[in-house]
Amino acid sequence: MDFFSACDQMGTLVKESIRDLIGTPEGGKTVRMGADLTPTKKIDQAAEDCVLAYLGEHPLCSLLISEEAGKVAFDGERGTIFLDPVDGTFNAVAGIPFYALSIAYAEGGYTQKAYVQNLASGETFTAEKGKFARCDNQPIRVSSVSNLDECAMSVYGRKFDPTRVMQLGQKIRRWRLLGASALELCYIGAGRIDGFIDLRGTLRVTDAAAGMLVCSEAGGRVSDLNGHAIRFPNEVTVGRCLVATNGLLHHKVIEYLR
Repeated sequence: MDFFSACDQMGTLVKESIRDLIGTPEGGKTVRMGADLTPTKKIDQAAEDCVLAYLGEHPLCSLLISEEAGKVAFDGERGTIFLDPVDGTFNAVAGIPFYALSIAYAEGGYTQKAYVQNLASGETFTAEKGKFARCDNQPIRVSSVSNLDECAMSVYGRKFDPTRVMQLGQKIRRWRLLGASALELCYIGAGRIDGFIDLRGTLRVTDAAAGMLVCSEAGGRVSDLNGHAIRFPNEVTVGRCLVATNGLLHHKVIEYLR
């Protein structure tokens, strides 16, 4: 089955599975500790369960890596899928319509295909390496903003060490912390914001893999804090810092972060 068609089907299943949990205290109940060593909420478990069931019947990969279940083997011939069943769990539980299903397909250590759907609105971002980045099947492109004092960025910093964030924050025009990294990375690709910076060191491959491909295929740039290529291990217990921009702002952001 085509990867993107399968993702559409999984998106439908996830929306059905979490519909009654959106905006409810029940959805936010902790049911266990996830493989990523953070609490798994009921809404996360419901979403992941239906994806696992789907992949059991339609093996699109040989290995799944998900925030809650960790590593799960399937009968597919090859490939790894990185899954975040609900990116932006707090938003979903609070009833804020900005949370997503994020699915990335990788081979040979590189993400080849990406799918990110805003589960509240249905808006869907897709990308294929070297081929396209789209929103609802229409081509997207990063913004042309080249000055920090004109840009809008999502900037996440550690609560106890805000120094790096504040130096940059004095230059950028607008802060937008939207609470779902996969969608925020896609928003760079769509030209809606100009950058996403996460200094917390907690961003995992499941959070970022799909959104990074959408961003880069739309003309953006993604790196570590020093401007070097960023590689995530296939472990949900390991987090990274990340800088993503429209490309034009990248060098300036890196310089301020130093």
